[in-house]
Amino acid sequence: MKLGIVGLPNVGKSTLFNAITNAGAESANYPFCTIDPNVGVVTVPDERLDFLAEMYAPKKYTPAVIEFVDIAGLVKGASKGEGLGNKFLSNIRMTDAIVHVVRCFDDENVIHVEGSTDPIRDIDIINLELVMSDMEMVERRIDKAKKAGKGDKKFLREAEVFEALLSHLNEGKPARSFACSEEEKELIGTSELISLKPVIYAANMDEKAFTDYINNPYYLKVKALAESEGAEVLPICAKVEQEIAELPPDDKQMFLEELGLRESGLNRLIKCSYSLLGLISYLTAGPEEVRAWTIKRGTKAPQAAGKIHSDFERGFIRAEVVAFEDLKAQGTMAAAREKGLIRSEGKEYVMQDGDIVLFRFNV
Repeated sequence: MKLGIVGLPNVGKSTLFNAITNAGAESANYPFCTIDPNVGVVTVPDERLDFLAEMYAPKKYTPAVIEFVDIAGLVKGASKGEGLGNKFLSNIRMTDAIVHVVRCFDDENVIHVEGSTDPIRDIDIINLELVMSDMEMVERRIDKAKKAGKGDKKFLREAEVFEALLSHLNEGKPARSFACSEEEKELIGTSELISLKPVIYAANMDEKAFTDYINNPYYLKVKALAESEGAEVLPICAKVEQEIAELPPDDKQMFLEELGLRESGLNRLIKCSYSLLGLISYLTAGPEEVRAWTIKRGTKAPQAAGKIHSDFERGFIRAEVVAFEDLKAQGTMAAAREKGLIRSEGKEYVMQDGDIVLFRFNV
């Protein structure tokens, strides 16, 4: 999974990126300090995988990973190349979802490119730039489909769909809010539109506001907007996250508890991302390796097996499955088997989050 972190300059993007990846992206109080997209890969914390590692003491431990791309602050006119716009917009196209960092704090010592704190205005600026960038792509797609339609009529239907989408974008609305059939949705999904990507709004507050964020007026505005769009919203304090990231592992949990937090912003962001993209993890375990595999919710067993290797899907026979909680309760695979908790599932089985699986196949 790849997430692009975007927002106006000086909203806390690079501070947040540094905190969640410990990758050391430069953070400075002026626009465009992040000139090349910084990329950081983080492992997805999973206590279930840790439990299996203790059980098997494997040679290899492979958690799921998320790649974060920190993209330079966008400004008005980015879609026309203002600032360093076009270059960064192309980087966002390669991501699965967007983490849109929104400034929800007042600080006269930190310059705001628009002169004041107004999260909804800031969101609108970024969204409009993304929509305008998409309009250019859609116009090119329409031209291409119309030319192809002279030789093959099916492309004329494609042109119709994208013309309707262009009208929607012309109203300043993102592609993800375009009402269409499943067939049309699939067609539009081939176009790598930025405004089609699901969004998490990271409402970045200062430490004081974060301790009582449910009453923070800036956060409440962002939350209401996210709910109206079907997006996720994540209350966060990038500065606190950076402090947590710099602590020794043993001190982190204590610091979180002192702040009244159950888990770090990274963990909450990962959960948000999985929820937004409809993802779950299944696990494989043995003395050679314990590993987490990320799949779409609703994936059937043969397709899940294909994540490991195409031969597993092609020659799928059955899946031997035990739910993690059942294994944990019994303590060993042998005990789980004795209790009849290891099931044999066929091609129609829909994988569940936390399934521990051994695939049987023959090619």
